[in-house]
Amino acid sequence: MIQEKTNTALTFEDFKTEVLQDYIVAITSRECSLLGRKEVLTGKAKFGIFGDGKELPQIAMAKFFKNGDFRSGYYRDQTFMMAIGELTVQQLFAGLYGNTDINEEPMSAGRQMGGHFVTHSLNEDGSWKNLAQQKNSSADISPTAAQMPRLLGLAQASKIYRAFDSIPNQENFSNKGNEIAWGTIGNASTSEGVFFETINAAGVLQVPMVISVWDDEYGISVHARHQTTKEDISAILKGFQKEENTNGLELIKVKGWDYTELIAAYQKADNIARAQHVPVMIHVEQLTQPQGHSSSGSHERYKSKERLDWEKEYDCVRQMRLWMIAINIASPEELDEIDAKAKKEVLEAKKAAWTTFITPIIEEQKEIVALLEKVAPAAHNPTIILDHAKKLKGTKEPLKKEILVAARKSLRVLPACDEKIELLEWVKAFTTKYQAAFSSKLHSESEWNVLSAVEVAPTYSDEEENQDSDGRMIIRDNFDAIFSKYPEALIFGEDSGNIGDVNQGLEGLQEKFGELRVADAGIREATIIGQGIGMALRGLKPIAEIQYLDYLLYAIQILSDDLATLQYRTFGRQKAPLIIRTRGHRLEGVWHSGSPMGMIINAVRGINVLVPRNMTKAAGFYNSLMECDEPAIVIECLNGYRLKEKTPTNYGEFKTAIGVVETIRGGSDITLVSYGSTLRLVMEAAAELSEIGIDCEVIDLQTLIPFDIKHDLVKSIMKTNRLLIIDEDVPGGASAYILQQIIEEQGAYAYLDSKPQTLASKAHRPAYGTDGDYFSKPSIEDIYEKIYAMMHESNPNKFPSIY
Repeated sequence: MIQEKTNTALTFEDFKTEVLQDYIVAITSRECSLLGRKEVLTGKAKFGIFGDGKELPQIAMAKFFKNGDFRSGYYRDQTFMMAIGELTVQQLFAGLYGNTDINEEPMSAGRQMGGHFVTHSLNEDGSWKNLAQQKNSSADISPTAAQMPRLLGLAQASKIYRAFDSIPNQENFSNKGNEIAWGTIGNASTSEGVFFETINAAGVLQVPMVISVWDDEYGISVHARHQTTKEDISAILKGFQKEENTNGLELIKVKGWDYTELIAAYQKADNIARAQHVPVMIHVEQLTQPQGHSSSGSHERYKSKERLDWEKEYDCVRQMRLWMIAINIASPEELDEIDAKAKKEVLEAKKAAWTTFITPIIEEQKEIVALLEKVAPAAHNPTIILDHAKKLKGTKEPLKKEILVAARKSLRVLPACDEKIELLEWVKAFTTKYQAAFSSKLHSESEWNVLSAVEVAPTYSDEEENQDSDGRMIIRDNFDAIFSKYPEALIFGEDSGNIGDVNQGLEGLQEKFGELRVADAGIREATIIGQGIGMALRGLKPIAEIQYLDYLLYAIQILSDDLATLQYRTFGRQKAPLIIRTRGHRLEGVWHSGSPMGMIINAVRGINVLVPRNMTKAAGFYNSLMECDEPAIVIECLNGYRLKEKTPTNYGEFKTAIGVVETIRGGSDITLVSYGSTLRLVMEAAAELSEIGIDCEVIDLQTLIPFDIKHDLVKSIMKTNRLLIIDEDVPGGASAYILQQIIEEQGAYAYLDSKPQTLASKAHRPAYGTDGDYFSKPSIEDIYEKIYAMMHESNPNKFPSIY
């Protein structure tokens, strides 16, 4: 592990010791890359992607990475993680093999491919560790440049902590805002839009982040001339260079094989970013990739002989070795000895990782083989089971899948008997054990998860002068209470600050709480979400506002790949309880009235999706979420801000239960299920139907994820025996999900007297204007006639056809 740099003057012997230690880290990491690729090619590992060729700049970066700092990088950074003491060789190989034991493979418990790194921010119970006293890495993801939006938020957290000293437990998250967020990215990935979006936002916000671009001239097989204008990312970013009396970034360019210049570059970046809160980009050029992009191919296919010869000459580890010999830090023989020792230690650690991984599987293999041989005589054809046992027994290095396949196929041929029961119990136990290893922790399992929020009803004054309020005022006054109650809470988005959002739900709050806590943001949805993720990772309670639900599509990749998977891909060792505030459903035109709920709920499993029907319900959700440790999207009704609602007296205290439906109209003939703005139309249609003797029960889903945890929907269907789902999404969108949950998960099919039906919008985007809305989305008449037709089917005499 590399120690943090200090200002203490070094003797030559101290300098020599430090350089030799750096070389040991570099050569150890290189040996891991070389041996790791062999493990893939021999079949022990599934896929390999390594950091060879990038060792020296990562060692330089590690020297200035302090406790409290955060990394947001990508899958080339193994040397850095080793250098800060957060990755051992054995752990690297455990990740390569996919070991599902979090103690052996702390990066993801086998859920991510090797090369994806993380540090643990949480204790086993989901409570925060002291992040200010440890070196931190946010959890890597594979999508190119997707680590950049999160990096922005990690850096902005330092700015918030420096500005406010009233945040609870601040000492656990920050040392007065003196932390840097360190980002890494490959040169080809800088072609992605979110990279430029992040660079621009960082220059505007002036936050302490240092971005390292590892430039080896290629993106897999595609050369930089196809990736980057001028083939030089720092050249085309010169317009972002900070000048006197302007904002912007500092730009530094350095050769990736020059050890001393790398250290100087990172020291300069550290001084600027940490003290001044100015973002820095370090363009590390002339790097190499000795084994190509990954284990799936060879770079000899697309690199010229001249390029390959140059890469051998300017390999950063080789150049460091030559430099060390030239200035008498070590002789060739001494370095050869270090190389040999590193090779031996890496090989031993690899063997230890494999033994730890395969030994328990082999024990389970022996156990099931013995059981299959025991139960085989009970089968009508014992040979089938014995063949499964023999084949499995002959597998030298079995997979868990192969063990379970043999057991399940054997189960099929056993008649009802004690032997079958014994084998079945074994299969259940084995499946339960490993299904949890692969499928647990999609959502928080801590005591602060969203299901822990206990509903508290809004209270109202009995005084006659208590007037109803516009919905926007209820949202506004509740946010006022939240920001007063929670110093760690802040909100930001397009038009959220100065004008108090486009619907005035934050009116006057920037003036009261300041520009950092109620902030405007540029038109950049992906990095608005990224800001929220990063700040939430560092203990704040951010609310990221996306102006319209339709605009969430700009950020759906970051939501889906990063935020939604965070708890899962870290085995519950990191959390980002970000609240995304947006508004949608009915308004005007193609891009201001969308309700793409099917797309959203299927892309963001791992994020809670809340769909309140009015502003009191929405405010209650925000109050609940402030006490929880999970992310959520709250979709307010766009056409509800001017509608009148009763005025609560307990702002900031009343809470809407999450995962619980609400029956808003009792009935006995049919169950109508909907959410959001459409419920008002459903209620009007139900009132009209009651006039002709059709008694509708109307249920507000309130949340799509989680979905009706008490199974109240099936209880309603037991009474009405009919079901209609009314939805503003396209046909087969959210309505299909709702139907699957009710029919399959809750088993409502057994209680239906007619087929369950859905009523959705047209397949196209909603057209402009009142007429466009009427002909695009379910209307009161559509709902009325759909229900009437269902009742006509069951009793045509009482309800003769309308048409």
